Amino acid sequence: MSAEKQFIARRIEWQRQVLVNICDEELLGTTIKGGNVDMNISKEYFGGEKVNLSEALALVRNSSIINLAGSRIIQRVVAEKLASERAVKQVGSVSFLMIYKFSN
Repeated sequence: MSAEKQFIARRIEWQRQVLVNICDEELLGTTIKGGNVDMNISKEYFGGEKVNLSEALALVRNSSIINLAGSRIIQRVVAEKLASERAVKQVGSVSFLMIYKFSN
């Protein structure tokens, strides 16, 4: 069994769109505090299946709306040029990124 840290992904299909929520697995079930904002990385919203990096990147490539939480997944998505580093936001020490792909 690999010791590689994994990600948690939840895929939702709605009105011909694919939404995916992905977080670094160690963040699931935690609340992040930063300034005037508390972000709950809830099992209800982010919880789903454990995926490896290649599966997570495939979900990002094949989804219309993507919500990401955690520096590990976001660093890889930015390195793959699937999003701009300028779009990354911080709450406390945790990175967040939302991607919307518009199509006709």
